[in-house]
Amino acid sequence: MNSIVIGSGFGGIAAALRLRAKGHQVTIIEKHPDLGGRARVFKKNGFTFDGGPTVITAPYLINELFDLFKKDPKDYIKLTPLKIWYRFIFEDKTKFDYSGNESEMKNQIQNINKEDVKGYERLVNFTKKIFDKGFTELADVSFDKPFVMMKQLPALLKLKSYKSVYSLVSSYIKSEKLRRMLSMHPLLVGGNPFSTTSIYGLILYLEKKWGIHYSMGGTGNIIKGYEKLMNEVGIKILKESEVTKIISKNNKITGVQINNKNIIESDSVICNADPPAVYEKLLSRNNNSLLFNWKKNRMEYSMGLFVYYFGTKKVYENVEHHTIKFGNKYKEHLEDIFNKKKLNKDISYYLHRPSATDKSMAPEGNDCFYVLVPVPNNQSKIDWNIEGEKMKKLVIDKMEKDLMPNLKENIIEDFYLTPDYFEKDLNTKYGSGFSIQPKFTQSAYFRFHNKSEIYDGLYFVGAGTHPGAGVPGVLSSAKVLDKII
Repeated sequence: MNSIVIGSGFGGIAAALRLRAKGHQVTIIEKHPDLGGRARVFKKNGFTFDGGPTVITAPYLINELFDLFKKDPKDYIKLTPLKIWYRFIFEDKTKFDYSGNESEMKNQIQNINKEDVKGYERLVNFTKKIFDKGFTELADVSFDKPFVMMKQLPALLKLKSYKSVYSLVSSYIKSEKLRRMLSMHPLLVGGNPFSTTSIYGLILYLEKKWGIHYSMGGTGNIIKGYEKLMNEVGIKILKESEVTKIISKNNKITGVQINNKNIIESDSVICNADPPAVYEKLLSRNNNSLLFNWKKNRMEYSMGLFVYYFGTKKVYENVEHHTIKFGNKYKEHLEDIFNKKKLNKDISYYLHRPSATDKSMAPEGNDCFYVLVPVPNNQSKIDWNIEGEKMKKLVIDKMEKDLMPNLKENIIEDFYLTPDYFEKDLNTKYGSGFSIQPKFTQSAYFRFHNKSEIYDGLYFVGAGTHPGAGVPGVLSSAKVLDKII
């Protein structure tokens, strides 16, 4: 069978490798000169900046793609576990080092609120139940038929899926600091903790089960390892080739057109691209049913991202590999981002310092960072040509005050990406960072289906389809594909 994969993010690469292992002839098509999609790499004057995902969980999902071809992952990539997973910094400057060391976790919780130690234990036990159902059992199940969802509803309701993650955490935890910290995981996959279904509380337990890892040389080195494997097993890779049209006849996929010119015929097309962009830009809208158009048009999209990459001539030894700094008005800030679609100066941010673990990411004596700030997506109509520089200045001022003295004078390399990059370069609707939001009404059967409802031979992997965003999610979406194609 001849299969085409559009897009070379984690989901697209995983789909290509899984199909090749089943004997398909596979061509993977990427519009950029490099592979990776959101996981692209930017190199500037000796600094290596990972474009996207930096928190590596469930490493077995990465390794099993090498196992399909009886290859040793260690010959291609090097994953190393982190001791401290995240350092949380609160507005009053207090810190919390979040890790897999349960006694240290409980000691720190006790210092904040003694009563919450027991609540934390009960919360972890409950998230294990969610994990066993939502991840172990359902992450690679295809939800393309309504009865599949109906069958799971009683169990999902028993797991309080109607609650938000923040609401679930609050039912066990009294301290507002700890509530924020233990409910922040939806933000890693594009959701608001105050509206994301509590099923995503499973991320808390997923981290505990396998830990948090870092890929030496950066996340981009995983993509490099996969590219080497794809070349070895005979997957054809076309770079700088943008699919401008998916061709169909009587709603049966027959191939793709590249760069508005060349046509490649194919029995099946797998899209590691944002589903709404595929349906709206690459396919004929005339074929969509009224029900499908209603479903597509009612979707709510994740927040946008402002990502500032910078290198310093000073080494900031006191900054951890992953730092999360909460603003003061946490709920109001998220309300502004997700609902009011406006900027707020009281920002929360995630700071990544890979050179804390891997000195190769920066020239000797220098330090390498990126800082990610949730912002409204482009439904906001924010003009990033004006607001980009203002946000950069705000972020530098905050980090200088919170974490990194004299930061301004130590920055020697920098650039930033806004939701415009996600919309124009990565073809995501409204420049959303993670496709559609992970609400209950947009989960499983209610997401874009892995097997298209409209076209025979069209499939989806990646953030916009089941099970959702994040590296484990998009790798699991390729496992769903493996079962249905």
